Amino acid sequence: MLRDYVVLQVEGISIVGQLFLPGKEMSCRMVCLCHGAPSGAPPEPGDGGYPALAERFCREGFGSFLFNFRGAGDSGGNIDFTGWTHDLQSVTDYLLSLDSIDKSHLYLVGFSAGAAVSVYTASKDIRIAGVAACACPAEFTPFTPNQSWEALIEHFRGIGAIRDAAFPPSIKEWQENTLRINPVDHITGIAPHPLLLLHGTMDKTVPVEQACRLYEIAGEPKTLVRIEGAGHRLRRDERAVGAILEWLGSV
Repeated sequence: MLRDYVVLQVEGISIVGQLFLPGKEMSCRMVCLCHGAPSGAPPEPGDGGYPALAERFCREGFGSFLFNFRGAGDSGGNIDFTGWTHDLQSVTDYLLSLDSIDKSHLYLVGFSAGAAVSVYTASKDIRIAGVAACACPAEFTPFTPNQSWEALIEHFRGIGAIRDAAFPPSIKEWQENTLRINPVDHITGIAPHPLLLLHGTMDKTVPVEQACRLYEIAGEPKTLVRIEGAGHRLRRDERAVGAILEWLGSV
């Protein structure tokens, strides 16, 4: 397994990622992992995080790329979901410039907000071969029913996802821009490329009914997999990872 650290410049912001390749052979299929919104919670003991997931895909013969969106991890900037679409577009351009991947088989595997951004990006870019959207919201909303957008901004500021005191210049504009990338408004654009919607039946952050709503309006080919008893963090559920790998093997 080969690993390379990558830094991309997107609108003056450093986007930091890691590229995993199964070997020196040419033209491997590629999976791009897209994380969700940072929660600020410390990692649980023994949780290898997204690098462990990227290594798992690599052991299965896929190239894999993981990165931090702006406002998260080692990347710069402030959390901004519209900006996340720009980050992912730049990552897509970078991956498709590599000689080591099969350019007809680049798949996005997104989780929560990363799944929403994956849906939006794939609906606009026919080069993306398919999307696995895990715990994907149909629409962006604050984390809890009684939380305001102002409180959500303060939450992100408190956990370090917003680093600049003057950001955002307008909370109303930040909210409106976020709502413009609602998956429910763009998911039809993924067809005719394949779509996997993967959701836990006990997800309290994004109820499984939202996946059903997206599945109903999505074009073919599409697959909906419910993981019985699973919550929001499907990355750590072996049944969910197995379902993604099975889907990747079928497309």
